Amino acid sequence: MAIVPYQNRLKKLASELRKNMTPWEKKLWYEFLREQSPRFLRQKPLGSYIVDFYCPTLRLAIDYGTEGMERDAIRTAELGSLGITVLRFSDADIKENLSGVCSSITNLIQEKMKEGTP
Repeated sequence: MAIVPYQNRLKKLASELRKNMTPWEKKLWYEFLREQSPRFLRQKPLGSYIVDFYCPTLRLAIDYGTEGMERDAIRTAELGSLGITVLRFSDADIKENLSGVCSSITNLIQEKMKEGTP
């Protein structure tokens, strides 16, 4: 598993974000991602970004919320250039359809596991 480089200045901010998760990040983490296998990490610096959740085994990032379509597209493309697949959900997705969000994540995990490579 290749290590993804990140900007060292993001470490402290990532730690603070882990301590201060939004209600919807907490819901997704505690009700689903925390018990997943392969393991997910919270607030992980990758490249010049911090993603909300990251599975290093599958090179899968899950981002919550939106920064705006254009910024999200740039962020997704840059992470993609590092070999990372990004799934993005809004707070409304998690609030109104947590089971659908979990199904989407589970389906992608299974797909990536079948491929045998991230």
